[in-house]
Amino acid sequence: MEPFKLLGSEVPPGEVRQLSWFANQHYSGVESAAQVLVAHGSKPGKVLCVTAAIHGDEINGVEIARRVFYRTKPRSLAGTLVVVPITNLHGFERSYRYLADRRDLNRYFPGIVDGSSAARIAHSFFTSVIEHCDALVDLHTGSFHRTNLPQLRADLSKKKVVHLTHGFGATAVLDDKGAIGTLRRAATDAGIPAVVLEAGEPMRLQPDEVRHGAKAVKSLMAHLRMVKKSWRWRDPQPVYYESVWVRASRGGILMAAVQLGDSVSAGQSLGAVTDPISNSRSQVIAPQAGRVIGMAVNQMVRPGYAVFRIGIERTEAEIVETAAQPSTDDSSTTPVTTSPAETSDPAQDDITDDASSDTDHSDE
Repeated sequence: MEPFKLLGSEVPPGEVRQLSWFANQHYSGVESAAQVLVAHGSKPGKVLCVTAAIHGDEINGVEIARRVFYRTKPRSLAGTLVVVPITNLHGFERSYRYLADRRDLNRYFPGIVDGSSAARIAHSFFTSVIEHCDALVDLHTGSFHRTNLPQLRADLSKKKVVHLTHGFGATAVLDDKGAIGTLRRAATDAGIPAVVLEAGEPMRLQPDEVRHGAKAVKSLMAHLRMVKKSWRWRDPQPVYYESVWVRASRGGILMAAVQLGDSVSAGQSLGAVTDPISNSRSQVIAPQAGRVIGMAVNQMVRPGYAVFRIGIERTEAEIVETAAQPSTDDSSTTPVTTSPAETSDPAQDDITDDASSDTDHSDE
């Protein structure tokens, strides 16, 4: 085994190193470095990258990343594990989802060397870290006031990505190409199979979600033959889903009647929205049978707010066949060289539309 080279450093076989990645975007010239943890095995194997906290308020992933790394013994590891526990250091220090300029870093990958601040940070990270890896797991949680059942987001039209999904044990898999500009989409387009692992909600550290996430990533490492598997899943097979959002028809106080992970039937009441002034109430009804894989926490909601995400179970063959069919998406499998936000009106560069948190891709 040769030493593993990354960020201008070499990591000898069977050892760990803590490296530093500088985004070079601090206005004062006094830079803060994100830490990149590397465990280089004593035997040949895949280079797996695990990233967390691209959104600075998603702390479940930080703990998942820590557990995975420090429970990995490099001398018995085949290949290399690269872990970035806190990618968006600017946001994490402020418990803030976005970068300091209010941009969503996960809409600018693979970035542009001379673009906006977010695009430059994305380009630096993508070229300095991601391009040196064979596979990627990007850790996330639900977005503003929403929570997610532990689940994978994966583009199942890509065979290498499907292969990754087989390694996460009893973790739900949602077929999702990913928005242009997300790290997962950029990596997959560049030929690096990638998935997002969603677990829980932002601004909280949730033991059950963290436990599942860490076990799932270690399961993947066993699947990739990087480590020996020494545990079992109660149900080792992933379950594949398509999904629909159910939205509130009116504004008011949301009170859910179901819990994350519940199975529901068509026509079942998922919860109620009550007007605090008139006391009138409307039910949120499941449009079809499925499983609650994402939901809003109880809160005040506006009309049209996405409150429940219902997963409709499909076989792997059905999902893969559908995913492989030509789509109307104008993207291709070639690497993306520009980020969509870079083509927008420069006058809008410093504005983040929080309404985007209500889109299907908001929590990635």
